[in-house]
Amino acid sequence: MTFSIVARCARTGQVGMAISSSSPAVAARCAHVRAGVGAVASQNITDPALGPLVLDRLEAGLPASEALTAVTDGRPHIDYRQLLVIDRQGRTAIHSGRQVLGIWGEARATDCAAGGNLLAAERVPLAMVEAFATSTGHLGERLMRALEAGLAAGGEAGPVQSAGLKLADRLSWPLVDLRIDWADDPIGMLRSAWDIYAPQMAAYVQRAEDPTQAPKYGVPGDE
Repeated sequence: MTFSIVARCARTGQVGMAISSSSPAVAARCAHVRAGVGAVASQNITDPALGPLVLDRLEAGLPASEALTAVTDGRPHIDYRQLLVIDRQGRTAIHSGRQVLGIWGEARATDCAAGGNLLAAERVPLAMVEAFATSTGHLGERLMRALEAGLAAGGEAGPVQSAGLKLADRLSWPLVDLRIDWADDPIGMLRSAWDIYAPQMAAYVQRAEDPTQAPKYGVPGDE
């Protein structure tokens, strides 16, 4: 009931992910990022606790494959989970359990990994990594193009209703955390939210670090 991609920007070191699902508020449960550490998607009959557990192993210095194994080995009900991992060096790992729902798939390319379940077509994750690999610009833009490519390749077997984009840069809080929790066109709405937010990202960081140097807020009454 979900398709997603985790990725790293080799130029900036940013990590992030994009995700969409027929379930409501998918990014609230399935999107996990940590600055200087990595990103994890925890999906398919989701256990949201798994994302932070994998990130903890990554932060302790384990590469993606070992961090994933450390969390999945012997864990109850792990056959029902699908996990995508990328670490700070761009190494990836995927776990798709034997109880993953419907048509499912996974794919990897340089600095990214994609996967999905209850898909309309097995090639959806491949379309996502191909779009990421051939796009340029900010990590958020490349992730959006990957998500849009996944939808164009068929997406989920049924209509998607929620979507999210989450990125971490160098601070403890996400650089980007955009969510469409329930809509008829969540990926289109996420695209609109990203296009509005992207030009303002740097200003929000500057306001947090040094408000005296930040640009005006652009709201009524701000002189």
